[in-house]
Amino acid sequence: MDLVSLDDVRAAADDIAGTVVRTPLLPTPWDGELWLKPESLQPVGSFKLRGATHAVARLDPATRPRGVVTHSSGNHGQALAYAARAAGIPCTVVVPEGAPPVKVDRIRALGAEVVLVPPTRRLAEAERIAADTGAALVPPFDDRRIIAGQGTVGLEILADLPDVDVVLVPVGGGGLSSGVATAVKALRPSTAVIGVEPELAADARDSLAVGEVVVWEVERTYRSSADGLRTHLSELTLAHLRERLDGIVTVTEEEIRSAMGRLGREARLVVEPSGAVAVAARLFRRDELPSGRTVAVVTGGNVDPAVLASALA
Repeated sequence: MDLVSLDDVRAAADDIAGTVVRTPLLPTPWDGELWLKPESLQPVGSFKLRGATHAVARLDPATRPRGVVTHSSGNHGQALAYAARAAGIPCTVVVPEGAPPVKVDRIRALGAEVVLVPPTRRLAEAERIAADTGAALVPPFDDRRIIAGQGTVGLEILADLPDVDVVLVPVGGGGLSSGVATAVKALRPSTAVIGVEPELAADARDSLAVGEVVVWEVERTYRSSADGLRTHLSELTLAHLRERLDGIVTVTEEEIRSAMGRLGREARLVVEPSGAVAVAARLFRRDELPSGRTVAVVTGGNVDPAVLASALA
């Protein structure tokens, strides 16, 4: 399978400049060897803006006026809606029932049409809308443009901390981890890139163990509060992770909640459950990780206020 290259990621960096915020690396007050990459500070509250902006920039001019369609539990939908609005094209987002209302409301506020469906119908409905309208389907992760765009996170980490030893990155569908691993391993092969996912949605761990995509039933993955990490890998992202990821660890729901609270109280960051898993791994699974200067990617901050209040308490 043709994998995304470092040149692809660098091209994406040019495409997203001016729309996507170049987030800083923040040192943590409780760990002298841990830095945070706060993608929660993006205009839409998550790293997803990178891939979405790159994908919109690469649309075929002939189909561009018909807009874009995707399926998303929230963050990718917000990102694509933002990128589409910036480009002046229509956007439709198919959202699984049960997605956090705060995310659904923000998708609508960005001007996109929202279509709610049962979780198992999200992809099929997005494909139907694309076929009926001629809009371009922009998947949340199973797309080379998305992977390259998310990989710009890795470029920025190495630019700001060239001697980083470990990068911790959440794994859902695998777009971010594929892109970050592509950039980091190409520029600094000695740096370990470790994926992190919830114990209650550990399909990526299982997929890497057997060498093929393992799909957990919705009833299993929806037990996790980390709604952005409930999606399984694709053949494309699995190929990237098998080649470039150095390992994967899992964290519990209690560890995720504790990490959210610590990020809020001590790092002054509003973080959703999916965005806290990398920090949770450093806090609670350190004996499973390589040692040294570590960057944890904080992927998003679109959290339900009640969930945040509970974590802070």
